[in-house]
Amino acid sequence: MNSSTSLRVRLPVLVLVFEVVMIILFSLFVTYDDNANARLQNNETNPMENSLYRDYPYFADVQVMIFVGFGCLLAFFRFYGFSGMIFNFLTATFAIQWAIVIQGFFQFYYDGKIHLGVINLLNAEFACAVVLISFGAVIGKTSPVQLLVMALLEIPMFSVVEWAVLKYIRINDAGGSILIHLFACYFGLGVTFVLYRPSLNKGHSKEITSYQSDILSVMGTLFLWVFWPSFNSALTLKGDDQHRAILHTFIGLSSSTITAFALSAVFNKRGKLTMADIQNVTLAGGVTVGASVDMMISPVAAYVLGIMGCTACFFGYRYLTPFMARHMRIQDQCGIHNLHGLTGLISSTAGICGILLATEETYGPSMYQIFSHRAPPVGHPKLLELQKLIPGLKPGLGRTAQEQALYQVAAIFATIAASAVGGLLTGMVIKLPFMASPSDKDCFDDDLFFDVPSDFDKAHQALISFEEKSQMSSIDTKEVSKSV
Repeated sequence: MNSSTSLRVRLPVLVLVFEVVMIILFSLFVTYDDNANARLQNNETNPMENSLYRDYPYFADVQVMIFVGFGCLLAFFRFYGFSGMIFNFLTATFAIQWAIVIQGFFQFYYDGKIHLGVINLLNAEFACAVVLISFGAVIGKTSPVQLLVMALLEIPMFSVVEWAVLKYIRINDAGGSILIHLFACYFGLGVTFVLYRPSLNKGHSKEITSYQSDILSVMGTLFLWVFWPSFNSALTLKGDDQHRAILHTFIGLSSSTITAFALSAVFNKRGKLTMADIQNVTLAGGVTVGASVDMMISPVAAYVLGIMGCTACFFGYRYLTPFMARHMRIQDQCGIHNLHGLTGLISSTAGICGILLATEETYGPSMYQIFSHRAPPVGHPKLLELQKLIPGLKPGLGRTAQEQALYQVAAIFATIAASAVGGLLTGMVIKLPFMASPSDKDCFDDDLFFDVPSDFDKAHQALISFEEKSQMSSIDTKEVSKSV
């Protein structure tokens, strides 16, 4: 390792500064919320009504997705398994801590303090998922220092956009198709645009998979697949809304999975299955149902959305990703534009259709809970009638379905624009020369940042020997052609 990529000083200093800042912020601003505060527990409080028992199962499920699902999925390169999984571990831990504070100021701050409960951790994990999705666009060509700085900048940008969209534009986005998937995708594409490496368009000798790395990666897919219903339903209203969210997510994932197998076999020249399709395209349905996941869209609509998302994702990997690399300077290493961008746009469109088609005949009075911004405003006679049927119903903005649909469209464009600009600015920062960025030759190589075991060295040396022989053969061929 040369001095330009050494972590000996860079990583410890960055971590030390971050930890000092966190200690100061936690000591000044963070306290327990009511459900974690011992002073507020007495003989009238029922321990089983504590929010822990409502929120922790979802927190645990999303935790598995973040650390095991994403970690294994990103370990698909043969010589980059350590980096894919361990950088995911490092970046996720960093991002969650940072999101607890940053999101806390926007969502859980009152009486001069951020009030901390399990729900804060769950929200922070969603913010962390944004960073890990963006990581997929630059995997293999960034250092851990660059990834930590990217998380450091992306979390505040995401938190501001999330707060602004939810507070001022006010949208329905239960599964995070707009605020999580679209933001993460276009932020990551903005970063990778700045980090463009022309030589990688020709391919890289280490940008390959192996039998073992593909198995590990598909294990990550399975973890994400199994727990995705929890991801989509965690923040929906409890009861029938959450019930529908779980049903729709499972149906969408199921239909996208079998579609992925069919498309993979049809478009493979030898009529076989391709592991990259199984690892990524099968998950498309989970994203595609996100924006409408708690709506009464019907099970068949969820099934069709899964098929549509899978198809868009599959052809995106096959045709759009190479086109973007060659003609748009966007090297999307994991194809996040296909799994999160295209499917996010389909999902957002489906959510708009769900809003336009929603009627009291279909939903009953609960329509004004699901579409809370359509509820009558304060003082409206209909609000009092609805509150008799649904005690606790909060006043809304009195929007029509068409008005709410327009706000959804505005949120889509605002999110994409803000995330893309944020990604470009972040890319400029992490491209600075002291960020330990690997050279083109050292991309996709664990040996640059890790002490690797002996069996890695043997495989590595075999690849290098093969490259040297290929180069010598190429030189000999050119010399012969010249002499002829």
